[in-house]
Amino acid sequence: MSVAPIEGVPHLLDLAPQTRRSPTVLRILLGTRLRRLCESKHIRLEEAGHAIRASHSKISRMELGRVGFRRRDVADLLTLYGVTDEDEREALLSLVAQANAPGWWHKYDDVLPSWFEAYIGLEQAASTIRSYDVQFVPGLLQAPAYAEAVVRLGHPNASPEEVERRVRLRKDRQEVLSRPDPPILWAVIDEAVLRRLVGGPKVMRAQIEHLLDMIALPRVTLQIIPFSAGGHAAGGGPFSILRFAGVGLPDVVYLEQLTSAVYLEKPEDVDRYLAAMERLCIQARPASETERMLRRFLTEL
Repeated sequence: MSVAPIEGVPHLLDLAPQTRRSPTVLRILLGTRLRRLCESKHIRLEEAGHAIRASHSKISRMELGRVGFRRRDVADLLTLYGVTDEDEREALLSLVAQANAPGWWHKYDDVLPSWFEAYIGLEQAASTIRSYDVQFVPGLLQAPAYAEAVVRLGHPNASPEEVERRVRLRKDRQEVLSRPDPPILWAVIDEAVLRRLVGGPKVMRAQIEHLLDMIALPRVTLQIIPFSAGGHAAGGGPFSILRFAGVGLPDVVYLEQLTSAVYLEKPEDVDRYLAAMERLCIQARPASETERMLRRFLTEL
């Protein structure tokens, strides 16, 4: 039996290059396909768990992409779900190793908190990244000296070696914007981000010059909300919205806290943040004015 395409889930061999680079997203997609197959056969989680000698909770975690996959387990589940076509089975099984492969960011495990690791995996596969920041320049747009100043603020007791690795991680993340298939990055920042002298005037001058270079990229948009706009739609703090075109994943809202993060996927939650982002873009100065504003800030430093 060959498995027909499942609505909302693309064929896993037709994924875009950026998706294949992210084992985080591959795990989610493979888990989603297994869940849809299970549902199509009306098989209970307990029965699926029994087939792989595990609990129903492990099946649930596999379907959510929160754990790695064993080839034997996936093979047994495909048999249970009636997938007998050898080409289809091998296509799915071949992705097990890819989904389990460590991402490039795993080499930073010593400085990378587990709650942020998932975000990097999603960021690497996103087709669009929209963000709002009120205190710092977004990480993907930070110049090296500014990134170092931000790291030192958050980790005042870190050794020079640790600071260097954290800055290097941020720099490696930024390579997503220079690859052949970069995501769209649309960032909105409060004027306070540019008025706050993180690292001092010299560092801020270099940071603003870096922003001028970044907004020249065709897929980078930056808007600034001036103080004159008054109160605005994001009183709750910074957030990011990630979109994944053509891979059957819902938008994800990312909220970073001091020692943890929250990931929102429910449509009603995402819709509220999308609406807030649209209001922020309306309250901000048009992107066509960003270069002029940045150059004015430079003259005032």
